Amino acid sequence: MAKSMQYKVNRALNDRKYYEIVRSIINSPEFQKRKNFKHHEDCSVYEHCIEISYLAYRICRKLGLYSRDAAIGGLLHDFYYKPWQENVEKKDSFFKQHGFVHAGEALDNSIKFFPELVNARVSDIILRHMFPLNIHPPKYPESWIVTFADKFVSLGVLGSGKELLKYIGLKKFLNKIKR
Repeated sequence: MAKSMQYKVNRALNDRKYYEIVRSIINSPEFQKRKNFKHHEDCSVYEHCIEISYLAYRICRKLGLYSRDAAIGGLLHDFYYKPWQENVEKKDSFFKQHGFVHAGEALDNSIKFFPELVNARVSDIILRHMFPLNIHPPKYPESWIVTFADKFVSLGVLGSGKELLKYIGLKKFLNKIKR
């Protein structure tokens, strides 16, 4: 784990109010597996979700919104079944690729492992965080905040144009054209 990411994770987990909300998720063996799921570059899904969750929690708390739901929804927004890089089966539709389907997988998984924590607001946060890839916009202010936090943090890890091309699916396309 990079030093800056370690600092962010530690900062979140040392915030007693935040940790009380997310402790059951953080300590679950199923969520711990996400430490081994690569997300973007040198960041794991575990680290990414904690960063999104804590950022959204703090913003919602400041605004007097449902910070508990933002913390939970932010933590579970990428709680999909397996690392997306391992999914090598050919998709028969562009819209069945990871970016379009993982929110539904994350919601199913969240309900399976943490049914007592998933309410309408948390469900909306998880299901709609990929807007505008999914056509239904978020319904709640907390959902919008998690969506923007996810975009903000994800764009930050891209660094250069080469990574951006890779994550929007153009790198392979450009490599084929060069040949």
